[in-house]
Amino acid sequence: MKPFLALIFSLWFTTADHLAFADDRDSTRQLSAAQQTAIRTVDSQHDLILQANRMIWNFAEVGLQEKHSAALLVSHLKDAGFTIREGLAGMPTAFVAEFGSGKPVIGILAEYDALPGLSQKVTPYQEPLEKDAPGHGCGHSGLGSGALGAVLATKAAMEAHQIPGTIRLYGTPAEETVIGKVYMTLAGVFDDLDICLHWHPSTRNQAWAGSSKALISAKFTFNGTAAHASGSPESGRSALDAVELMNVGVNYMREHLKEDARMHYVITNGGGAPNVVPPEATVWYFVRADNHEDVTRNFQWLQDISEGAAKMTRTKVKMQIDTDCHEIIQNRVLAEIIDRNLRAVGPPKFTESDQAFARRIQGPLMEQFGSQFRVAIEDTVEPLAKSSSPSKGSTDVGDISWRVPTGGLRTACFAAGSPGHSWQNVAAIASPIGEKGILYGAKSLAVTAIELFQNPDQIAAAKAEFEERMKNRKYTTLIPKGQKPPKTIR
Repeated sequence: MKPFLALIFSLWFTTADHLAFADDRDSTRQLSAAQQTAIRTVDSQHDLILQANRMIWNFAEVGLQEKHSAALLVSHLKDAGFTIREGLAGMPTAFVAEFGSGKPVIGILAEYDALPGLSQKVTPYQEPLEKDAPGHGCGHSGLGSGALGAVLATKAAMEAHQIPGTIRLYGTPAEETVIGKVYMTLAGVFDDLDICLHWHPSTRNQAWAGSSKALISAKFTFNGTAAHASGSPESGRSALDAVELMNVGVNYMREHLKEDARMHYVITNGGGAPNVVPPEATVWYFVRADNHEDVTRNFQWLQDISEGAAKMTRTKVKMQIDTDCHEIIQNRVLAEIIDRNLRAVGPPKFTESDQAFARRIQGPLMEQFGSQFRVAIEDTVEPLAKSSSPSKGSTDVGDISWRVPTGGLRTACFAAGSPGHSWQNVAAIASPIGEKGILYGAKSLAVTAIELFQNPDQIAAAKAEFEERMKNRKYTTLIPKGQKPPKTIR
């Protein structure tokens, strides 16, 4: 291991005494010998997995800057005998780790980017580690380390039981801005996969059976003319006026959109000083809807509004599309397999100390919003929904699911009812609550991968469903052909 990694590694050590799992597993589901090997491997590697979580949590690197986080995962995978390809699709922190040979090829996704401004200690009250610094408010430190545990366990089972095929871990940067997997998809990185599996820390334990929102991320930069705002305003053309008029136009546009549409913006550059007419200003938009076709239509309207704002202010506008992300194409075959394996592995037990920590985290939500919570932490597997509805969030997993059958799961790593992208989640993912959910996710992913390796008919069924769902769909993108990924998220 590299010296700087070894140094940080020594800062964190977790024993197994608080990592017990529930005994009320689904007794009707018999795990194969290979699957049991995978579970034992996660148990034997739990120190490494949880240390990786805490280290990535400490790094707290935002998208496209996850240098240390990616290096840590790559180091562990190299030590375990995986072949590594780095710097994929023009992104230094994107990589693929591979073990085995031939078909089938099963991929497991890892993410490791943090969110700006969410630094937080492992405390049940809000207290940043460093003011305005990033934090893992979506739990991606655990996501990446759990995926690491899953492929280590899958490899061990493949070796011990002579299972043919190829297992891969895909290191995918910048999920929070839905960039990494989109550009990796466009580069063909996933094209030879048979199955793709993913997971995410959550407030619940459940197989992913639904879709997600498609999303386009774009920045609009207006250029005008600087002038003294008081002495010679008639000589200026305000780029900030253009941004504000664009935002007003978009807010009127909302009235006439389908209810599933979402549009959010931040002004990333509004000028330098009040007494100078701003010659340049930029607004950054996310445009979402349940399907890519609607996102494309809404985005074209947004472009028209930006051009109108430029004409009203006699400025010029340039647009930069950072990413164009598609909704998830669900796969019921994979969802049912994952659901069975979540039950076969069985969710973790949570101690009274865990429960007390979660209840304190819930306290501010009760005070501020009047929220009511049935439990402190969810410790059962939720039923697999008979019919799926789109998530209100977006993920670049969606683009992979347009190329290959994709299935996912989530495990309870946060206090019940915690909002996404919150300080509560930063605290929980590095606590025993998050650690137990991480190990549960690793085991469930590994057991699912092994089942698919051992049952080619299940892979064939997932592919048949995929082909059926894709019959009337065609993958398109508004990202200009040959465009390289952005180097930073802002």
